[in-house]
Amino acid sequence: MTKTTQKLLLQGGGILVGALLVSSLGGWARRATADDQPAPVTAPVTGELRSLTQELEAAKGELAVARLQLERADAIIEYSGRYGVPADLAAATYDIALAEGVDPVLAFRLVRLESGFNPRAKSREGALGLTQVLPSTARLYEPGLTTSQLYERDANLRLGFRYLHDLLDRYNGRLDLALLAYNRGPGRVTELLNSGRNPENGYAATLMKGYRRKG
Repeated sequence: MTKTTQKLLLQGGGILVGALLVSSLGGWARRATADDQPAPVTAPVTGELRSLTQELEAAKGELAVARLQLERADAIIEYSGRYGVPADLAAATYDIALAEGVDPVLAFRLVRLESGFNPRAKSREGALGLTQVLPSTARLYEPGLTTSQLYERDANLRLGFRYLHDLLDRYNGRLDLALLAYNRGPGRVTELLNSGRNPENGYAATLMKGYRRKG
């Protein structure tokens, strides 16, 4: 647990204790007789309790953010070590995958299989970069995109993951078909399916081996 998380936990605990003390005081005031004149006491107590409750909720929000940041840091360290890639590349792959609605576990597998994490990779068919996107496919999303721009790390990851996400939608969440379409092209996969043939060529099976989708 990081120092930031510990600090937030202590802060939240302190506010909660304060709220309980004030709540107890309010209960004592309500039990007092009419001669004790509880009205002047109850009003300030209620206001202070409301203020402490708001502080507690704010502390809970800060703690939730700290936990998310810790989870992200742990994930980036884990992926960086597993795939033997620099932390900045692991962070970009993780963050962009989430932003594009792709499971990071799947995203890292895709990049490893497509390019071996080589940002300058180029296939015989002309697919480029980390996610091996064809320029013609990339320009469907960003018209006018140049080849040099497609070699840029973040642009390539963004376009590759967006394309995969769209293929998942196209094939109603069928990950195997989406991956085959990513590899062979959706036109070819649809052609084979319509003719009653299996489009599997080993690509989807290799990428999905041992994979468990979240949720």
